[in-house]
Amino acid sequence: MQIAFIGLGNMGGPMATNLLKAGHQVVVFDLVESAIQTLEAAGARRAPSAAEAAQGAEVVVSMLPAGVHVRGLYLGREDQPSLLDALDGKPLLIDASTIAPEDARLVAEAARERGLEYLDAPVSGGVGGARAGTLTFIVGGSEAGFAQARPVLEAMGKNVFHAGESGAGQVAKICNNMLLGILMSGTAEALSLGVKNGLDPTVLSEIMKQSSGGNWALNVYNPWPGVMENAPASNDYQGGFLVDLMTKDLGLAWEMALESRAAVPMGSQARNLFVQHAAQGSGRLDFSSIQRFYRAGEE
Repeated sequence: MQIAFIGLGNMGGPMATNLLKAGHQVVVFDLVESAIQTLEAAGARRAPSAAEAAQGAEVVVSMLPAGVHVRGLYLGREDQPSLLDALDGKPLLIDASTIAPEDARLVAEAARERGLEYLDAPVSGGVGGARAGTLTFIVGGSEAGFAQARPVLEAMGKNVFHAGESGAGQVAKICNNMLLGILMSGTAEALSLGVKNGLDPTVLSEIMKQSSGGNWALNVYNPWPGVMENAPASNDYQGGFLVDLMTKDLGLAWEMALESRAAVPMGSQARNLFVQHAAQGSGRLDFSSIQRFYRAGEE
């Protein structure tokens, strides 16, 4: 199958690589030359623009930072034509970015008007999951589109869920990441409290893992340096899921809560913590670096 892949960042690059490993012909486009070169070395073919990458594609996959980029790609902007208008066929469109549900619905409606199938399919699992091909895809769109997309998504992920109609994938992903932000900030807070009262962070982590405080952030992504060898915390918080991206996602949760009049006091507090952490110069670190927020003055 010929697949166009647009957006080769920390997540998109490994995802496109896994499509190549699955035997697909992959044509790639990104604004960063080194990202394109990495995929070329893995067997992909480069294209000089998103529209040219999509020429002849059966499936188009995009993985972009934010809603403004997704709208710009598919709907166009002053300096960029609409990809929807440039397509020479009717490929299945899959956007794996995390964006506001209303942005996903806007693009989906524009695609439907042109007889195209568009799915919002944000992912969970981080860079490690993207590299290992074990991502979770949370898909919004039609049943027919979901069935068509499943074999492609299963080449990049382990779990594939159909959340509902257009925008539903984004709603579910935003809820998940709000909970993740709460869990990570709470885990960092508990570890800091224990260490300041004389406990070894490794011992405390093991106790909480085997007790009722166990959670994903503690069990597989420990935020305290040296506790978990392969976690970003043990690599000076490099790689992984950036603080800037968690801040963006918590902002999306806040906006969604305002629109639906939902109470999200813990989500709001997590957002405030990550916003302040980013403002202190940590935006490009992994989000588990929120541990440093609680250790200010110690390191």
